[in-house]
Amino acid sequence: MLGSCWMLWNQFWSLHLVIQVAVVCSIGYALYVIRCYFAGGVCHSRALLHGKTVIVTGSNCGIGKETAMDMANRGARVILACRNDATGEAAANDIRRKTGNQNVETWKLNLASLLSVRRFAEKVLAQEERLDILINNAGVMGCPQWETEDGFEMQFGVNHLGHFLLTNLLLDLLKKSASSRIINVSSMLHSKGKINFDDIHLTKNYEPINAYCRSKLANVLFTRELHKRIIGTGVTVNAVNPGAVWTNLYRYFARTYPPLDFIIRYFGFLGVYFVKTSEEGAQTTIYCAVEESLRDTSGLFFSDCKPKEPAKQAKDDVVAKKLWDMSSDMVGLSRTL
Repeated sequence: MLGSCWMLWNQFWSLHLVIQVAVVCSIGYALYVIRCYFAGGVCHSRALLHGKTVIVTGSNCGIGKETAMDMANRGARVILACRNDATGEAAANDIRRKTGNQNVETWKLNLASLLSVRRFAEKVLAQEERLDILINNAGVMGCPQWETEDGFEMQFGVNHLGHFLLTNLLLDLLKKSASSRIINVSSMLHSKGKINFDDIHLTKNYEPINAYCRSKLANVLFTRELHKRIIGTGVTVNAVNPGAVWTNLYRYFARTYPPLDFIIRYFGFLGVYFVKTSEEGAQTTIYCAVEESLRDTSGLFFSDCKPKEPAKQAKDDVVAKKLWDMSSDMVGLSRTL
């Protein structure tokens, strides 16, 4: 009797272990599938960029730095356009060390200052013979109701107007270097944005996330209108969604929304499964910058390394044209290229 009980116990325990292992393996596989899904698309292009010049704004950290790292790995001359000289140079040193490419420089660019943008562009035009890829990556998200040096709402000023002016100032050099590419880093949150031309700086009703969504919508509308204006020049422009990536971009957002700060503080470890790394978030930008099959592709919105239909309001040509005209007036440019 005792022997039979012992056999039953062993069988039960063995079955229990099998169930435990099966459950653990199932959970592990499910987490792996979830992780692969949220990691998104990957750029598989092996294109080299020797003899090419690339500018990446906001490239001292996050997806900007990972993008610059990839460009340097491909042999390009890379200019890190950064607001902070110290962090920019630290990033450049790291990129040079890891890639072996010594042709990586840091130039100061503060997109919250039109004067800084103009000085940066003047330096590029004076010192560079070509510009093959311009990646408008820098941005600010969810900050308090701040203004730029020129009195613009900060998120609209940095994310849209600064890049709008920079791109226009460098456009002739891009045309001279054709075929060349412009990549504007937007967000899927553009679908929540709305351009209110009667209160472009949101002075009447400022809400941080709404301001961010509006600036990302402006990125897509700018891409759409610019595409129409540069057809036949050998320059292409596309907008990209990097996806949910945990970077310094969220530093103000978490402070502005205390519940989010609580979630990050106590449940942030779950982000390893649901949020992209900076390297993963940079893939669509890199894809649009180097993929050989996109040589003549322009005016599109990409996500996870493939074209994606943007929101309805991002396809409004009337709004895109009006935004272009207003932006030109705000930054002191002629409305025509």
